[in-house]
Amino acid sequence: MLDTVQEDTMRVLVIEDDLEMASFIEKVLVEAGHQVDMATDGERGLAMARASEFDALVVDRMLPEKDGLTLVKEYREAGGQTPTLFLSALGDVQNRVQGLKAGADDYLAKPFAPSELAARVEALGRRVPTEQQVTVLKAGDLEMNLLTRKVTRAGQKIDLQPREFRLLEYLMRHAGQVVTRTMLLEKVWDYNFDPQTNVIDVHISRLRAKIDKEFEEPLLHTVRGAGYRLQG
Repeated sequence: MLDTVQEDTMRVLVIEDDLEMASFIEKVLVEAGHQVDMATDGERGLAMARASEFDALVVDRMLPEKDGLTLVKEYREAGGQTPTLFLSALGDVQNRVQGLKAGADDYLAKPFAPSELAARVEALGRRVPTEQQVTVLKAGDLEMNLLTRKVTRAGQKIDLQPREFRLLEYLMRHAGQVVTRTMLLEKVWDYNFDPQTNVIDVHISRLRAKIDKEFEEPLLHTVRGAGYRLQG
């Protein structure tokens, strides 16, 4: 079983023509507690996405009948709002940018670890529509004001450097779920590759010292082999 925290079951539409890969994705998501619907070509996938309500779409880049880029672009142009994850063997920066410009919310290159897929899908499910964006994030007794950039825990002010603030903001937006190192590199450091440094470890250590050291109950946990989780 994957070492993830699952609070709510998501309904996920997977559009993948490789049956072996589709079966693998379905197994990963079902084990994570989600309901999975399948489509094996772009035309069918687009029709299903338009006809039913889903919490997330997982779309392969290369599909028969209608390719993934066209599928997502047409879905967005028709008003579709469901968060979407692109899967592709084309993992270079240019292809990632094309996928995001087409309307995808995230992009995961093949091959990938099961925990990485599960974490990214669950991150999509926690996205809040623009009109519902909040200005204050909370995780237990930890609070972050995005307008004043003030962070407190149990009423005690915590001073953070800009990168620490960005890191904590990302963790708080995904409180209660596993966030992988790759996700942090992409979303906090804007890297589309692993620089093979300990930059994440250093910042996590500094952040943990600031938000946990003086308090009885730790909030920031390391999930072995997967990433990190901020207790909600």
